[in-house]
Amino acid sequence: MFQDITIEEWAELRLAKGITTIDVRSPGEFAEATIPDSVNVPLFDNEERAEVGTLYKQVGVQAAKERGLEIVSAKLPSFIRQIGSISGKKAVFCWRGGMRSRTTATLLSLMDIHVYRLAGGYRAYRSWVLESLASMTFEPPAYVLNGLTGTGKTAILQLLAQRGAPVLDLEGMAGHRGSIFGGIGRTASNQKKFDALLFERLRLLRDAPYVLFEAEGKRIGKVVQPELMVRKREEAKTVWIELPLEVRVRNLIEDYRPGEHQEECLAAFRVIKGQIHTPIAAEIDASLKEEKYERAIELLLTHYYDPRYEHSSGGRSSGEEATIRASSIPDAAEQLEAWINHPSNVPMVRS
Repeated sequence: MFQDITIEEWAELRLAKGITTIDVRSPGEFAEATIPDSVNVPLFDNEERAEVGTLYKQVGVQAAKERGLEIVSAKLPSFIRQIGSISGKKAVFCWRGGMRSRTTATLLSLMDIHVYRLAGGYRAYRSWVLESLASMTFEPPAYVLNGLTGTGKTAILQLLAQRGAPVLDLEGMAGHRGSIFGGIGRTASNQKKFDALLFERLRLLRDAPYVLFEAEGKRIGKVVQPELMVRKREEAKTVWIELPLEVRVRNLIEDYRPGEHQEECLAAFRVIKGQIHTPIAAEIDASLKEEKYERAIELLLTHYYDPRYEHSSGGRSSGEEATIRASSIPDAAEQLEAWINHPSNVPMVRS
C-alpha cells in the first residue's frame, strides 16, 4: 500500500532533490495553481472533471464514483505507464488529499509502483505557504536594485543569476514588470502561484551570504508581496543603476517588443495619456501608431517616467546607498558583482 507523508516530510525530501511531485488534478487546476516544479499527470481532463463534479452535485456520490470509474478504466494503462516512467521517489497529490490521489496511489501500488501521497493535498500546501510566509525570518543581508525605467534592473539580476548569484526575480515570479505597461507580453501570475514561487525561492536561499532583488512596490501586477519582503526591502542596502538615455530606450525596445504588441502598448498608454502634457501625449500617440517606437519611448521616459521617479522618495531604503554608472547591462552587472564581492577594492559613487 501507499504511504501518506506530511507537507514537512515532503519538503525535506524535495530540498534534497529526492522526490518528484505529481499533480493528478485536471490541467485547468494545474494551470491555475500548483506546487512549483510538480508534474501534471491528470486523472481527469477538464471536461471529465466537470462532468463528474456535476454528477456529484446533481445526482449523488455513487453516480459520480461510477462515472469516474468508467473514465479512469479507459485510460488506466497509459496513466500508470506515464507515472511509472518517472524515476526515483514520487509523491502524488490532488486538491485535498482525497479521492483522486487515493485512487492513483492505490492503483499504482497494485502494479508494484510505490508512491507517497501528500496528506492534505494542494490545500495543505497552500496553507503551509501562507503560514510560513507570515512567520518566517529571512536572515541573508539584502541588496536592492533601483533606478530609472529602462536601466535593466531585472536583466541585470537575471544575468547575475546565470552566474550563480543569489537572486530573487520578483517580476519573473509575478509575471509582470510592475508598471502600466508591465503586463505586455507576459502571463501574470495569480497570488497563489506568486506566493509559492517566492516561498520556495526564499527557502532555497535561506543560507545564502546575501540576496539581490529589485525595488518594487508592494503590488506587482495582480499580486501583493508579503510583509516579509516589505521589511526586507526597508532594511536593505540600495544600489542605484544609471545608464545613458539611448541605452535605456534600446533596453525597453528589446524587452517590450512594441512591434509585436502595438495594440497592447496603445491601450496601456491611454491609461496615462491624460497625465502628460497634451502636445507631448499627442506625439507619443502618433509615434506609437506610426511604429516610431524609439521616439515614443524617449518621450515617455523624459516626460512621464523620469519626472515621476525624481519627485518620489518611495523607492529609497534606509540602508547604505551607492550608485553604479554603466554603459550597458553587462557593464552594470560586472560592476555590481565586483562591488558586492570586493567592496573595498571597487570605488562607488555614494548618493
